[in-house]
Amino acid sequence: MIVIDGSYGEGGGQILRTAVSLSAVIGEEVTVTDIRKARPQPGLKMQHLTSIKAAALLCDAKVEGLFPGSTEIRFFPLEIKGLSAEIDIGTAGSIPLLIQSIMPAAAYASSGVRLMLKGGTDVTWSPTIDYLENVTFKALARMGYSSHLKTISRGYYPRGGGLIELEIKPSKLQGYDFLREDGDVSGISHSSGLPEHVAQRQAASAKEILDEKGYECDILTEVSQYASTGSGISLWSGFKGAVSIGKKGLPAEEVGARAAEEMITYLESAAAVDQHLADQLIPYMGLAGSGSFTTVALSDHTTTNIWVTEQFLDVRFGIKRGNGVVEVYVQ
Repeated sequence: MIVIDGSYGEGGGQILRTAVSLSAVIGEEVTVTDIRKARPQPGLKMQHLTSIKAAALLCDAKVEGLFPGSTEIRFFPLEIKGLSAEIDIGTAGSIPLLIQSIMPAAAYASSGVRLMLKGGTDVTWSPTIDYLENVTFKALARMGYSSHLKTISRGYYPRGGGLIELEIKPSKLQGYDFLREDGDVSGISHSSGLPEHVAQRQAASAKEILDEKGYECDILTEVSQYASTGSGISLWSGFKGAVSIGKKGLPAEEVGARAAEEMITYLESAAAVDQHLADQLIPYMGLAGSGSFTTVALSDHTTTNIWVTEQFLDVRFGIKRGNGVVEVYVQ
């Protein structure tokens, strides 16, 4: 049995997501202790419970310690199989984070995985569904990963209710050396249950800032009337992306500006991938046994994911710093 200290490094839910998925891939049980130990509310929250349940469905796993507030679980995986299911997080918990918990294992399923997922599509402290589709999925496709999603409705905090259709096909992962592929900036500014001008102002603000820096951009606007009320904007170019979520009292112009300014930081760097994609790539590089990327800085999420991945796989990562970037590679 592999034992993972859930308080290591960044100490958040990412340790849990990576651990259960890699446990399924290698077919070895895992115990994760001290889950989210340093958080204001330690232990499992609803979105973590649902993510683990989804991973368990994928490989017929038995799970011990699966209850709200639990600070330790044991995960006993069996064969990774195809799966067709509907999964409701029950809150505005992040659908993209739930997807992250099953993606590595789903590549090794005996047949395809088709899921209808209900929860939050555009919430804070998480990649948005547009980032996942246009940055994460694009990058993983270069490694041979086959996935597709469709956004049926968006879900914002606190109501959630977003609906996503996800398909993942069995894939043979291969190493890939990510190089800078910046080009024109694309994006989408969206809102639900709010005046039409909110999404338009978000987009206009982001476009003005990008234009001033000389970056061509095409930002679509989406105005809807879903059950959930909220707004946000996602931008992407190559293997880099930036997101900003609206909240009460925050002007739409500021929402757009935050995404544009973060995007410019990445575009002006010599790095191939942004900091958020960097940590997401680690398990797949480990499974492929080769690959590399450069990023602007090494985040706590990335170093933590490197540590977790090395506990499960016979792989070691190297790190080099220079010329304003950090290179991460499989040794």
